[in-house]
Amino acid sequence: MINLKSKDEIDLMREAGRIAALCLEELKAQICEGKTPLELDRFAEEYIRKHGGTPSFKGYMGYPASLCVSVNEEVVHGIPSSRPFREGDLVSIDIGAIFKEFHGDMAVTVPVGKIPADKEKLVRVTEEALYKGIEMARVGNYLSDISHAVQKHAEKNGFSVVRELVGHGVGRRLHEEPQVPNYGKPGEGPILEEGIVIAIEPMLNMGKADVKVRNDKWTVVTVDMMPSAHFEHTLAITKNGPVILTKP
Repeated sequence: MINLKSKDEIDLMREAGRIAALCLEELKAQICEGKTPLELDRFAEEYIRKHGGTPSFKGYMGYPASLCVSVNEEVVHGIPSSRPFREGDLVSIDIGAIFKEFHGDMAVTVPVGKIPADKEKLVRVTEEALYKGIEMARVGNYLSDISHAVQKHAEKNGFSVVRELVGHGVGRRLHEEPQVPNYGKPGEGPILEEGIVIAIEPMLNMGKADVKVRNDKWTVVTVDMMPSAHFEHTLAITKNGPVILTKP
């Protein structure tokens, strides 16, 4: 069942999204060679709480941290560690904040220093794919129109789409219906209505689409150990088009 959100609920989600987005801007500026994911995680928890929010991820299904920090072949759900970043790394940061019971959820992939051209392209195309999906999040379109737009842009540029992990509805719970795959045929699934709030989150791989979960039971990595990138926004579907809620 898809829970439609009222204007007041969307306003609360916008504040949750703003807290997450402002924190993420601070985190992006800190990413450099020698910095550790654990340092970013500590900063994020303090920042979110100081600004009136609560980290969405900490304790969620037993997850131990406030951020997911995934590096290179790590697709998503990387548990922050003390391993320093190195020049040329791709760092994906997934962050969530709760404000008055409502969540905001977003992610970006950031390079550490200078990266090769193929990694630059992966990051650029993944972010573009996110916005291709957002453009289709309009009243009267089908859910799979979003999915198809993401897949089409990714594969046109030579990248594969992770299929085991999907976007999702957002609200009082971090993960709600509907699921939002990053692949599929257009014209299928629920028809989009005003008040639907979803997180669209393309995860694109430089190599094959296949992924696996490490022994920590959280970190998802590419099977071929090729790099991956991840971008995400939470957005509301309105009569005037999609409105991104995770903005500073």
